[in-house]
Amino acid sequence: MTTPRLIDRSPTISGDEIVAAMVPPPRFGDVSFDSYIPNADEPSQAEAVRQGRAFAARVAGDTRSKSWVRNLFGAKDEGKKGLYLDGGFGVGKTHLLASVWHEVPGPKAYGTFVELTHLVGALSFMEAVKRLSEHRLLAIDEFELDDPGDTTLVTRLLQELTAAGTFVAATSNTLPEKLGEGRFAADDFLREIRSLSQRFDVVRVDGPDYRHRGLPDAPDPMTDEQLVRNAENTPGATLDDFDELCAHLAKLHPSRYGRLVTDVTAVHLRNVHAAPDQDVALRLVAFADRLYDRAVPVAVSGLPLSELFTDEMLRGGYRKKYLRAVSRLIALSREAHVTG
Repeated sequence: MTTPRLIDRSPTISGDEIVAAMVPPPRFGDVSFDSYIPNADEPSQAEAVRQGRAFAARVAGDTRSKSWVRNLFGAKDEGKKGLYLDGGFGVGKTHLLASVWHEVPGPKAYGTFVELTHLVGALSFMEAVKRLSEHRLLAIDEFELDDPGDTTLVTRLLQELTAAGTFVAATSNTLPEKLGEGRFAADDFLREIRSLSQRFDVVRVDGPDYRHRGLPDAPDPMTDEQLVRNAENTPGATLDDFDELCAHLAKLHPSRYGRLVTDVTAVHLRNVHAAPDQDVALRLVAFADRLYDRAVPVAVSGLPLSELFTDEMLRGGYRKKYLRAVSRLIALSREAHVTG
């Protein structure tokens, strides 16, 4: 029997479906502040829990009408309507963001930055504002500004939502005022970036990558023969050539990557090598994030996953994204079950 391939899947998702699916992914479906274990050597983590709880309590207790709070965003007596969890990869920011979401009564929405920008494109800007402004809380994971269009769009969107009374919580590897740095002519958009940063209380979360504390290095890649046999012996698994998958990802909007791996038990990639250019690399980052969200193990042949991005890429403006992807993929490779 032929093992299914991801390249044979072409999922679609409408704006209405995106809105309906705006909840934490399976890996974070049941997390809470109580299940977050702060690193005793990193006091900022316990402080982030405290501030996350306080923010969630403030959002949950905000029972006033939307019109009453209009234009009060940022007022000293009200506090800012945004919480921004900043820190390196693997410190539990997404866990904390999902915990905020779980603590707050609905209506509420949770999505990645990519899903949010795609929602605006699918619904139109004004329709997205209308839908999201009906929510008490919007939680945004992996907040980044990779181009000028995103900067302008998100600034306008958050202005509209916070003015309507919606609270916003976000995670990022980059401080708000540094968004876009090294990626586009950010200096030309300083006014928008500063306006964006002023909407958040920033909470720093420091520490080492928890995914790899005391754990061994990533498993060695399999041979092609081992990979094929492992995929065949794993019900629900897929098997793809790495280059063919990269070409397929280019045909799909990143907001569809999650649906691409729905119900997949393990992903097997043959002949993995370093990403040939930045466009491919960024698609692989988005794909790795969706695999991690859904706890889909990954097994490979070819180069180890730690060599997915070149040294030149790791010195560039997307360094943090690439390192996060490597961290998550290595963790997923440890979860891959070897059938022998």
